[in-house]
Amino acid sequence: MRTVSTAVARRIALAAQGFTDPRPEGEPTRRHLRRVLSRVQLFQLDSVNVAVRAHYAPLFARLGSYDPALVDDAAWSHSARRPRLLVEYWAHEASLVPVEDWPLLQSGAKRRGWWKGYQRIIDNSPSLVDDVVAVVKELGPVGAGTIERQLTGGSTRKQGAWWDRSEVKKVCEWLFAMGQLTTGTRRSFQRCYDLPERVLPPEVLARQVDPEQAARELTDRAARALGIATEPDLRDYYRLGPDVSQRAVAELVEQGSVEPVTVRGWRAQAYRHASAKAPRSVPGRALLCPFDPLIWERSRTERLFGFHYRIEIYVPEPKRAYGYYVFPFLLDGELVGRVDLKADRARGVLRVPGAFAEPGADHGRVVAELAGELRAMAEWLELDGVAVGERGALAGPLRSVLRRG
Repeated sequence: MRTVSTAVARRIALAAQGFTDPRPEGEPTRRHLRRVLSRVQLFQLDSVNVAVRAHYAPLFARLGSYDPALVDDAAWSHSARRPRLLVEYWAHEASLVPVEDWPLLQSGAKRRGWWKGYQRIIDNSPSLVDDVVAVVKELGPVGAGTIERQLTGGSTRKQGAWWDRSEVKKVCEWLFAMGQLTTGTRRSFQRCYDLPERVLPPEVLARQVDPEQAARELTDRAARALGIATEPDLRDYYRLGPDVSQRAVAELVEQGSVEPVTVRGWRAQAYRHASAKAPRSVPGRALLCPFDPLIWERSRTERLFGFHYRIEIYVPEPKRAYGYYVFPFLLDGELVGRVDLKADRARGVLRVPGAFAEPGADHGRVVAELAGELRAMAEWLELDGVAVGERGALAGPLRSVLRRG
């Protein structure tokens, strides 16, 4: 069994996530989106919009400035000339995944999620399910609010039916999780439900995959995306169950798709994908949102980078160590600092309430590179500048560099 150092494992992981691919010289295109997607496999969705929504940020980290319509068109619109590339489903969490992965996620390989708690509503009100589907069939893509109005007081309300509005939304989400509805589009980030047959290609809907094969394919995708990882790391990527994941990893080892390796300093067995590369260096810089797939598994982030990271959205403000929505800063293959970010659209500035360096980081170089990336992010977000607050050792120097332009 081969043994690799943590430094080599780190470079393998960064290459697998696309950080050794050159950024486009011109305007990024759908081809560049496909390339990033082939690396990361999915984009996590999240409702937080303090700086930028989670599904846009990983592309900026890898491509630099691009038109967010590139993602919107790939996910929520389609035509004969430009077919839909992405569809929403529960993968890592709520995610945008390639349309061809829909059958894998619908196969039964994944554990049932939080929506299993809605089964009581389904059992108690089976006709409500039919009514919701009927409204979507007639009006879709349509938001839950419109469905509720139709069923609770609109012109199509059935005689005697008066459904609880919160239950209508829960049924919509249960149907989404079961694959009987999907997202046709989004309006102001509100999910608008539609029938899968109006969103997905017939060949995708027709594909049937048994759970064991789907688990192998999903685990292989996770291994490609991570490059090198423990079994729990691989399991976490698509949130598979332990037994399913362990069996899939063993089968991929037998097939030669992944290779068991030892990473110095890691307690658990590691696995390296057969396609993974170990570059000699990983130059470049990037701001990583809390939901970037490189860092979303926090224990792996600590093993790879020696970087302790927790999202502090739900921590009371006086107890936050770094801030509300903190982006780690990647520079030449290391996580060297972190910044709390907020897009103040009313005043046209990217606010940086706090800027912090990691132990041993070269403050001068980190500040210079971080200032450049913050300027690039502000321009991408169509903000006029960057305003730095007072918190953190890098705040003062960063403010000075940005003032000098």
